[in-house]
Amino acid sequence: MIPVRPETVVPAKPPAKAMRSAWRRRLAIGAALLIIAGVVAAVFAYSPAQRTAQVGRFQRQGNQPVPTLAATANTADVPVYLDGVGTTKALNTVTVSSQVDGKLINIFFKEGQDVEQGFVLAKIDPVIYQAQYDQAVAKKAQDEATLANARVDLVRYVRLAETNAGPKQQADTQKALVAQLEAQVKADQAAIENQWAYLDYTNVVAPIAGRTGIRLVDAGNIVQGANTTPIVVITQLRPIAIIFTLPQQQLAQVTKAMAQGTLAVDAFGPDNKTVIDRGTLKVVDNQIDQATGTIKLKAEFPNTDLQLWPGQFVNVQLLVDTLKQVVVVSTAAVQRGPNGPFVFVVKDDNTVAMRPVTVGLQDEAQSVIVSGLQSGERVTTTAFNQLAEGTRVTVAGEAGSAPAGAPDRTRGKGRPSNDGTARSGQPPRDGQRRTEREATSQTP
Repeated sequence: MIPVRPETVVPAKPPAKAMRSAWRRRLAIGAALLIIAGVVAAVFAYSPAQRTAQVGRFQRQGNQPVPTLAATANTADVPVYLDGVGTTKALNTVTVSSQVDGKLINIFFKEGQDVEQGFVLAKIDPVIYQAQYDQAVAKKAQDEATLANARVDLVRYVRLAETNAGPKQQADTQKALVAQLEAQVKADQAAIENQWAYLDYTNVVAPIAGRTGIRLVDAGNIVQGANTTPIVVITQLRPIAIIFTLPQQQLAQVTKAMAQGTLAVDAFGPDNKTVIDRGTLKVVDNQIDQATGTIKLKAEFPNTDLQLWPGQFVNVQLLVDTLKQVVVVSTAAVQRGPNGPFVFVVKDDNTVAMRPVTVGLQDEAQSVIVSGLQSGERVTTTAFNQLAEGTRVTVAGEAGSAPAGAPDRTRGKGRPSNDGTARSGQPPRDGQRRTEREATSQTP
């Protein structure tokens, strides 16, 4: 074999496709370098004077006052309420049935009628019971006559025994007979009272004052004392009760408030805003429902206008405390940031200062400020995205100011909760949204 020298070996040429790919990469790198060079040249070509003019233009725009609305912090007594959902229940419910057997001859009530206690609702045929009563009365009269004669004989026999004109045994026997007849007379009196009770039961009366329901038995039917079918059901509507529940975590707060006095409870209508009746808390259940972690409470309401009806679901609020003379402000003014809640305070020179605050109770209407704000200070309620420390503002008017006194008790939603958050995340009212749009439209 003839040896081959290395310098005589001709290297293989790279494929044409690989060469084209290498040229494309070089062209792309060169284009990128040209673009970077152009950007650097443009930056250095931008004169310091032009940059200063641009900054001044932004500063002039920043110095323009920002239209906004403001609310004034006030000092007020703020009630603390606990919300619950309950069911209305008649204070007393009685199922009226017959206590004796007989024919129902009369119905004296109308369905849905308000009756007083003792009102005669129906009449059962009393003929049989009247006869039995008369028989018992007659039996007593007979026994009383026999007793009177036995007493006369007893006196006679005692006198004879004292003079030894008659045996003492006869006197003792007569004395026993008198005692026997006296017991018989007492039994007759008991029979009379028993028959009188049956006779009186023929008048079916209302045991309580209330409203009658739908009639369940018509006149002419035979009713029985052992029959479970009632004649009518009477419910007591004035006053009426509401049984509602609260979380077990609020039990200590309720019991502490009850120890200080009677607690007021408000019941709300279907709109959950109008107070339809005000009552008082009567009972806190003696155990917690382990399945739901709630405690039952019972409140009593006068229900003068019959706004509450048995079986009705009702939202209630229990007043457990009143915060005296605390600083309150519109909730729209309180914002949340990384470091907690804050407000923009409008200073005398119409500039705003961002100030952190501590919020106590809060709902969608107002917030109790524990610290960070004083009564009489104004805070902004709109245009927060345009505000910063030192921004000049133009206050268009007062909006959403907190009331100077206690909250309106006709507003179901205007109640502070005790958890530092709003009770419901509802959007602002339509009037407030319109005012915010008008203020924003004034921005140049």
